[in-house]
Amino acid sequence: MTLFDIALKNIRRNLKSYSLYIGSTIFSIIIYFTFVTLKYSEDIQSLAEASKQIKGIMSVAAFVLMIFVAIFIVYSNSFFMKKRKKEVALYSLLGVRKRSIGSLLFFENMVIGILSLAVGIGLGFLSSQGLLTILVSLMGLDIDIGFAFSINAVMNTLIVFFIIFLFTSLQGYRVIYQFKLIDLFHASQKGEELPKARIIAVFLGVLMVTAAYWLALQDLMTSDIWRKLGLAMPLVIIALTVIGTYLLFHSVLVYVLSTMKKQERWAWKGLNLMTVSQLLYRIRGNAKTLTIIAILSATTITSGGAVFGIYYNAEKNVLTDSPYTFMWEGTPQDIDPEIIEREAIIKSKTLRVVTDEQEMEYAVINQSTFERLAKDLEWSDIQPFTQDEIVMIDASYDERWSQKNDSVTIEGTKYEVAKLYDLAILNTMTFGASAIVVSDQLFNEINEVEKTYHAVQVKAFKSQLALSNKLAMSTENFSSATQNYKDSIQAFGSLLFVGSFLGLVFLIATGSIIFFKVMTEAEEDKEKYMILRKIGVSNKEMKRTIRGQIGIVFTIPLILGISHGAVALTAFSSLLNMDFLVPVIIWMVAYAMIYSIYYFVSVRSIHKLIQ
Repeated sequence: MTLFDIALKNIRRNLKSYSLYIGSTIFSIIIYFTFVTLKYSEDIQSLAEASKQIKGIMSVAAFVLMIFVAIFIVYSNSFFMKKRKKEVALYSLLGVRKRSIGSLLFFENMVIGILSLAVGIGLGFLSSQGLLTILVSLMGLDIDIGFAFSINAVMNTLIVFFIIFLFTSLQGYRVIYQFKLIDLFHASQKGEELPKARIIAVFLGVLMVTAAYWLALQDLMTSDIWRKLGLAMPLVIIALTVIGTYLLFHSVLVYVLSTMKKQERWAWKGLNLMTVSQLLYRIRGNAKTLTIIAILSATTITSGGAVFGIYYNAEKNVLTDSPYTFMWEGTPQDIDPEIIEREAIIKSKTLRVVTDEQEMEYAVINQSTFERLAKDLEWSDIQPFTQDEIVMIDASYDERWSQKNDSVTIEGTKYEVAKLYDLAILNTMTFGASAIVVSDQLFNEINEVEKTYHAVQVKAFKSQLALSNKLAMSTENFSSATQNYKDSIQAFGSLLFVGSFLGLVFLIATGSIIFFKVMTEAEEDKEKYMILRKIGVSNKEMKRTIRGQIGIVFTIPLILGISHGAVALTAFSSLLNMDFLVPVIIWMVAYAMIYSIYYFVSVRSIHKLIQ
């Protein structure tokens, strides 16, 4: 029997242990293959403007995924190597040469990698059309999807993952040369000293995370510390978050568990003492893993939640800047009256106005026009004003950095500002974001050229692209909410597609890492559970202990990840002045639900293992 035959036999025997690793790897390959397929897709290439954007996004996404999957595969492979060190030592004890043992491990890794690659590309080829359909739907495109296949995508995927699997195979080959025989036999029995809770480390952990949150929630435009540190600030926040999270697990968790252990009434109840003791003795190794899980969770929640939040608010943002579906300057156009919900004709003049700080041009409309438009848009709190006052409209106004004028000077006469409205009363791309409302009498006295604008709101504005294109060709200074919505959906739809599937890969990798960790530890604890069964501990009690122990490993990094993500998304939504509450809650609930599946799978697998 050759080494290759033994490698195949070992894979078949350990297939159950490898199943989650292989499944996660295959899923990563499917997503990577899909991204590069979309990059080379002829259907996407035919989309003129959208194709360059999608090609760029897919290229960046594929690169990020390649780096992440490489780290994940190398990290996962280290768990399997740890589990098999005793087996490797046994081969060596039986007289098998180190070179042969290394070659055996090399063949096993390469076979698993090549099989995963073949299955991943095959399934990716079958699923790419469906995923392309999802992308087209998210982007609101109206095209027929052909059968997606690209030899360039196949070659790209083959080369990238072959290199990754070659590296992990060489890593396996080196195991026999890295450790002494006695170390290989006792690899799973290496314990850790009981860690001590250092108060200073506890304080630093809490302080760093609190400081990171405080800095993240500072107003970007008005904060002195943001102004001083500039682009270095995000790096400071990330560093404080990562180090603080590690200290929370390494010290705060030690402090909490040590305190729980001292509570005799609780500790001696059931198997609580054993659960806490096991966590304490492995806290250093667990701290690193739990930190990785928390940061990965935070990254997935933040990136996915941000993109989903923007996509979710796309229609609202478009209507904020374009309260009318179409607006243009000039003469009336022929539009089917059946689809018109409201329309307006606006007379406007442009003149230079001196404000408190500067002189600039403003569009000017009269009071009657303003009140009619405000009523059509159902504005509340329309404040009347006198002949000596004016009203200012500034859709781009933000109290954090915009100047608020108390008065303006028009043609040498000073007028008090009665009220400032920070909403768009007309489409900003045609009319501009800023305007001044004056009395009808003053408007008539202004000796400037009068412009005529037409604004129309139609039914089902998202589906009026043909009418939008027709008006764009026959009018001047044209703006279209329909076109703006289409552009937003195309831009953020592709980002949502990439963000969702990258997030799914990160989530699967996150769950897999925890699963590998707890299963490796369960293998080491198998004899302890057998002893407990012999002394009369029931299956129900052991299952409750397993649920509690695994629950801590899964729940704490999830809570911290959600907390980090929530703070980051709060800061991001505040910066963009958008409401992310609903999309972020949807995203977090979906993440937690998928994440919890790994918890139940882990509990069930460990329970079966110890039985």
